[in-house]
Amino acid sequence: MASTLSDQLEEVRCHAEACLYSTGSVLEVRAGISAMANIPLPPSVKYRYIAAETMIIENGVNNNRKETIGSLQRLSTALNILEKYGCNLTSSSRPKYWRAVKHNNPVFRATVDAIQGGRAVLRLYGYSNQQPDGLSFPDEVVEPDIEKVAAVTLEVMSLRMELDMLIKEAHPHPEFFERIIPSLNQKEDFGPISDAVAIPSSLRESQPLYMSLASLSQSPTSAFLPVRTANASTSTSISTRHTERANHHRTVVTSSKMRKNHSSLLSWHCTHCTRVNSNQDILCETCERPRLASSGSAKDEFPQPFTITEWQCKSCTVVNAGSSILCAVCERPRLATKPPATPTRPTPTPNRPAAPVLGMPGDPDSQWMCQFCTYINYTPASVCEMCDLPRPEPTKMRVKLHPPSQVKKVPVLSVKPKDPPMEDPDLTRQKLMKEEGLKLIQLIRDGEKKGVSPEEVYTGMRVSGVGNILPCDWLKAELPHLLDQICATATSSRLADLKAGQNQNGTGTSEDTGVEEEQTRGGGVTLSRAEAKLAWLSAGGDTERAAKQALRDRHSKVKELCSLGFTDEVQCQEVLRQSEGEVRGALSLLQRPLMEPFHQRMWSDQPEPPIDINHPDKQRVCRRLLAVYDLPSWGRCELALSLLQERTASYSLDDVVQAVRESHDRDFIRRVLAKECPICLSDFPHSKMQSLTSCQCSVCCGCFQQHFTIAVRDKHIRDMVCPVCWEPDINDPEHLNSYFSTLDIQLRECLEPEVYDLFHKKLTEQALIKDPKFLWCSHCSYGFIYDGDQLKVTCFQCRNSFCAQCKKPWESQHGGLSCERYQSWKRENDPEYQRQGLAGYLRDNGITCPNCRFQYALSKGGCMHFSCSQCRYQFCSGCNNPFHTTCAVIHCSVTGLHAHHPRDCLFYLRDWEPGRLQALLQNKGVEFNTDTPPGTQAGLCGVIEQKDESGQQTDSACGAQTQPGHAGLCEKHYREYLVSLINSHSIDPAPLFNANELVLACRRYQVDDARGELEDDVTYYTRILEKLIDEVPLGDKVPRKK
Repeated sequence: MASTLSDQLEEVRCHAEACLYSTGSVLEVRAGISAMANIPLPPSVKYRYIAAETMIIENGVNNNRKETIGSLQRLSTALNILEKYGCNLTSSSRPKYWRAVKHNNPVFRATVDAIQGGRAVLRLYGYSNQQPDGLSFPDEVVEPDIEKVAAVTLEVMSLRMELDMLIKEAHPHPEFFERIIPSLNQKEDFGPISDAVAIPSSLRESQPLYMSLASLSQSPTSAFLPVRTANASTSTSISTRHTERANHHRTVVTSSKMRKNHSSLLSWHCTHCTRVNSNQDILCETCERPRLASSGSAKDEFPQPFTITEWQCKSCTVVNAGSSILCAVCERPRLATKPPATPTRPTPTPNRPAAPVLGMPGDPDSQWMCQFCTYINYTPASVCEMCDLPRPEPTKMRVKLHPPSQVKKVPVLSVKPKDPPMEDPDLTRQKLMKEEGLKLIQLIRDGEKKGVSPEEVYTGMRVSGVGNILPCDWLKAELPHLLDQICATATSSRLADLKAGQNQNGTGTSEDTGVEEEQTRGGGVTLSRAEAKLAWLSAGGDTERAAKQALRDRHSKVKELCSLGFTDEVQCQEVLRQSEGEVRGALSLLQRPLMEPFHQRMWSDQPEPPIDINHPDKQRVCRRLLAVYDLPSWGRCELALSLLQERTASYSLDDVVQAVRESHDRDFIRRVLAKECPICLSDFPHSKMQSLTSCQCSVCCGCFQQHFTIAVRDKHIRDMVCPVCWEPDINDPEHLNSYFSTLDIQLRECLEPEVYDLFHKKLTEQALIKDPKFLWCSHCSYGFIYDGDQLKVTCFQCRNSFCAQCKKPWESQHGGLSCERYQSWKRENDPEYQRQGLAGYLRDNGITCPNCRFQYALSKGGCMHFSCSQCRYQFCSGCNNPFHTTCAVIHCSVTGLHAHHPRDCLFYLRDWEPGRLQALLQNKGVEFNTDTPPGTQAGLCGVIEQKDESGQQTDSACGAQTQPGHAGLCEKHYREYLVSLINSHSIDPAPLFNANELVLACRRYQVDDARGELEDDVTYYTRILEKLIDEVPLGDKVPRKK
């Protein structure tokens, strides 16, 4: 049986979990939860994840049944909140802050945190990371485990449903919980009330006992009357007093229905949250709502559980969904009480009639009770005076129409006229006060529109009386004269006091003399209208009181100014009159003459006097430093002063202040103030050192300016690098633009204008070289942009012409011929060209810079490392590959200046014997010259080449001894001639490699040269030769002119 129930439980659980985290409906989930709750298994077996039995024991064990039910109700409420957390995690649209649960949430503190085991359920959801203010998911968790959360949430729902059925005594198997919580078996003692049934006297004597009971079962319910049985013996003696019933025993019959009715009288269910409350409670313990209906009625005898689909917020009265915990508008919790009403301007309501009291007539229809706070209001008011809620609309009663009845003629009776009711004097007084108040409010509003304060309106209304003139008009017409009168009264009163004092003391013989002396000393007071107005308002419109009050206020203000150091009373009186009695304005007027020298010094055009660091008053020097240089603190000022006063230091004030702004470390500041220039070896502060962005070197401003001035005037644009480490590498085109853009900003500030213009000119030429339409003149080495399509180009500088394609000086025979045909014609018909022989051929096929395309009529023999004089680009003259120190080839082990040459480069083929090169040409059928041309100088090679003489590069003839069969050239240049033919015809020299050269070439170009175990020499070398030719092509930059 147990296995069958377990299988049934597992089947229901799996179906409900799938419905919960998938697209199942709410009804299916609730049906699954109900089925789980009704399966007769103990909690320890039914619940797999949550410790249900432990939670019930820790939160539900109490002394009696009532306390146990209350504890289980709190546990059910907490499980309801935990259910919401689980449903939020399994929902497809989770809340924004689903990753954390805050402890400071009032709903969380009042529910989940108030029970044992609540946080353990949250950890089962995945909130395993403890935070100072709550729980959260770990940072590495991106999404919650939906299946596990759904399983835990399902158990929480099932346990909550079982608790609700247990509280409402509707659980089908309560014995599992009564075993855990023994207090659930205890029955409440309902007192002396007994539900005994009194048998009617008409049935007691005539019928037997069982017949009487049968008859009672068919009798009306009025026969069942509760009998008070406080003393059992007394009740028995009363029933057996009759002699004929001495042997009769009374049978007490108890009705189960009445017992249930009686138990329902001791508690009531809240219609809002279904909370079971005690009968003595007026408000619900959970939602604090009033008990709106008695629970002892017949329809509430068996309360049925229901689902709350919506609830109304007590703060903003918005109706929210039943599943939401916080209000959607004001975000207040569901169980929060109504906030206190903010005081607003009350709207005028009609007078409420006097409430009817005992012994006085009153109309009960004029009363209505607020449904929220049960306060009795009266019909003129439509809003409750206690809670500000509106009066509910009365339900419309259906009017039953009756047919008109016959009208009977009734004789008219004489009606005695009633005496008019006596008017209540208190009510009359209240009406009068109300009218006066409304009138005053209207006058104040009119005065505010005209710029008159309420105090002035009220005082003006009191002074002007109740005439037809308005207070505002009276204030505008009469108040200035009244204020002048107050000022005059105050002055005459002061003079009168002085006169009385002189007569009493007998110090003067003439009254006028004393008054004049007092006026000279400041005794004569001249009030302003503003002071008189304030005194008039404070005195309530009394002129005499206002004058005395104004004199007292003036005297206290003069005394206050004297306490601040201004002892001249006459001056104090005058500035108070000018400032209209304001002490602050008077103080500003008194301080203005004292600040005049400071203002003149501040606004003068004279320069600020220099700071004397040797002044004996160190605080004065520090204050000057703090004010002039805006140092961050007083300690920085003292640090700067101590550094300036050191004997061995030769720092300037500006350098020290700038260093102190950056740091407060004395040793660091000394290092900053004494940096050594690596060029002139002098010490300078860091602010007077300059450095480039390409390196960490720093030089003084003078050396920096001198180095770049010489580089711009006498050197190439690529020589404008750091004078210490000679960085960066100008050959790198990626860093070239960024370097010169930064250098341009630095040179703009330190170079002279004409030197800076020359730098910009060279920088422009460097940019023009990269243009494909840029041409170099073959006569004067002048460069320009040529946008034409003709071969003949005329230089703008020397006005000579040359070919735009082959860069040779222009001749008339070149017109109409291509460059190849013109070269063939020149070799066949020009005696001077024929006399030069192969030396002229090598000159015509000289070196061309691959960067700027500048041509050099030089041979390629000798050192293959060539540096262009125009752009300083360093390359191999045999294959045009660049020379560099930072190699871009992977797994390159060379660290110095080098280039990677192809196998047909002159760099490798110049070591071959001429016969071997001739054999390579003969194999491909290429003709070559061996005879010396007529007219050439015998025995000496005439090829022009670049030589390094005394540190300078010069162009001169080779002058080496010629060999027979080398066409009048030395062996070096004859090899160059043969290699140029090999390159022109794209001949691969690999078939003539010997075994060592072939293996070395495979290793140089990273070709797999592994040899098979049974592979012979011929097969091996043939295979790696084919592999070398297939995988490594010839050089793509090698000149291949014909």
